Amino acid sequence: MKTLTLVSTLAAVLAAFTLSAATPKVGDAAPAVEGKDQDGKIWKSADHIGKHVVLFYFYPKDDTPGCTTQACGLRDRMGDLKKDNVAVVGVSFDSSESHQKFIAKHNLNFTLLADTDGKITDAYGVRREAGKNMARRASFLIGLDGKIAHVTDTPSAATHLSEMKEAVAKLPKK
Repeated sequence: MKTLTLVSTLAAVLAAFTLSAATPKVGDAAPAVEGKDQDGKIWKSADHIGKHVVLFYFYPKDDTPGCTTQACGLRDRMGDLKKDNVAVVGVSFDSSESHQKFIAKHNLNFTLLADTDGKITDAYGVRREAGKNMARRASFLIGLDGKIAHVTDTPSAATHLSEMKEAVAKLPKK
């Protein structure tokens, strides 16, 4: 009986790890994803990639110190990002309602996707740990060609802001 329980537990753990894809690397095609934004509207990556450079960033939770720092940093750079044809999209497990409050509280000026089922997070391989409904902080700059141009995968919000600013500056200008 103990062997059966051990085998069942091991199978469940392995299944949880295989649900999440590998984290895309520079040069990889960006995973095609869709989800609901803060207003409950469907957002599809296919509708944006090729029209804009997309800065797709994952964060653990609305209105926490690091996540607020990162979101407000992007908000404050939105003028420059728009000049460079960059659309910013944040993703977390939080609900659309939570995103609406986060946006209102901090005057955020970009889309937040409510990845309550974790499908987007898993497509990018950034779930904090198997079975946990939280993404780790990771940012992906997706070029007009649909390929990953830059990845920042570190807990530091400040590092994400500075690396993405540098990566956007290095993009070919139209």
